[in-house]
Amino acid sequence: MSIPNLGPAEHLRARAARRSIATIFFVNGFVFASWVPHIPTVQARLGIGPGMLGLALLSCAAGALVAMPLAGILIARWGSRKVTLGSALPFCLMAVLPVQSSRLSLLILALFAFGAVNGTMNVAMNAHGVTVAKRLDRPIMSSLHAFFSIGGLVGASGSILFLSVGFTPLLHMCGAIMLGLLLVGGVWRFLLPSSTDSTERTGPTFALPRGPLLLLGLMGFFALMVEGAMGDWSAVYLRGMLKAGTGLAGIGFTLFSMAMAVGRLTGDRLVIALGPVRLLRVGGTLATCGLVALGIALPLHHPAAALVGFGCVGLGLSNINPLLYLAAGRTPGLAPGTSISAVITAGYGGILAGPPLVGFVTHRMGMPVALGLLAIFLAFIAVSASYVRSLSPSKAVLST
Repeated sequence: MSIPNLGPAEHLRARAARRSIATIFFVNGFVFASWVPHIPTVQARLGIGPGMLGLALLSCAAGALVAMPLAGILIARWGSRKVTLGSALPFCLMAVLPVQSSRLSLLILALFAFGAVNGTMNVAMNAHGVTVAKRLDRPIMSSLHAFFSIGGLVGASGSILFLSVGFTPLLHMCGAIMLGLLLVGGVWRFLLPSSTDSTERTGPTFALPRGPLLLLGLMGFFALMVEGAMGDWSAVYLRGMLKAGTGLAGIGFTLFSMAMAVGRLTGDRLVIALGPVRLLRVGGTLATCGLVALGIALPLHHPAAALVGFGCVGLGLSNINPLLYLAAGRTPGLAPGTSISAVITAGYGGILAGPPLVGFVTHRMGMPVALGLLAIFLAFIAVSASYVRSLSPSKAVLST
């Protein structure tokens, strides 16, 4: 696809930047997923119960929530390239700290710091992705998030493989960190220079989700609320509600994750074919139908209907947040880093709110009511999809 606004050299530079930022997304998913399988080992070594472990893990989310708004300020001052690199390197290095923590207090501090650099990296790499998308004048955000999902899959699978052959947690994490650093070191020079997005670092450097950002933040909040609920409640739903076997109980989230990865890999082509408004409508509607299928599976007492539901929810959600971040990065009067940090921060709260909300509603009124409430939230996304049309003059990137 030729890019009429760029010369051959600029076109090649932009394409190289796309591959580079995709690698950064991969590293983020890979390193974080490499740490997750060590959580039970750390819990056993420190001798802490589920409550204290939950508090420690919550500190990781708290660090991200504190850092994300600040990331927008840093990006507005120094550019997305510098903040991406300045957070990616410590993110890789600090991944070993939770594994080596010798006390609960140290674990909480390590996870808070790890979450802070992770949150900063998330905002920065999305902001740089938006800059690259504008440079190419074509949608790329879904494929970037697909690389994050692939990185998570590789990191989790690699952890299982290396731990099964006798690697210690420290040795495994050191290997994962070295790979992450090598990948970042190999691609950093191909990221777009700070001058590329310097002209867009205008307006306030900090923004709360209000006005144009409020609806985008609310849509991201609802989408990530459902995503968080799928992660924490899929096995409980299948095993506790549908009496599925132990092996089948874990397949719900697996299908959800695989469907999300497939949806993101094809998302950029779907944006070109359908436009973001239609794709958001289709995604929100498909995910809503998936939750309805999960509700229907309860009286049927048949896991097959539920598995179809998990797949539909994953496909439906896959491209919602990449499109919301791209729309946020095109909010008039705000620098991309500032607006994206506001929307990501609002959305991240959904991950925290989703699992306890489902638990509370299920306890009080039953799982069907909880699923129905989540379905209403996703239907809101489908109904509100037309809002993104007004945020960009680019027909190639955000056409209707």
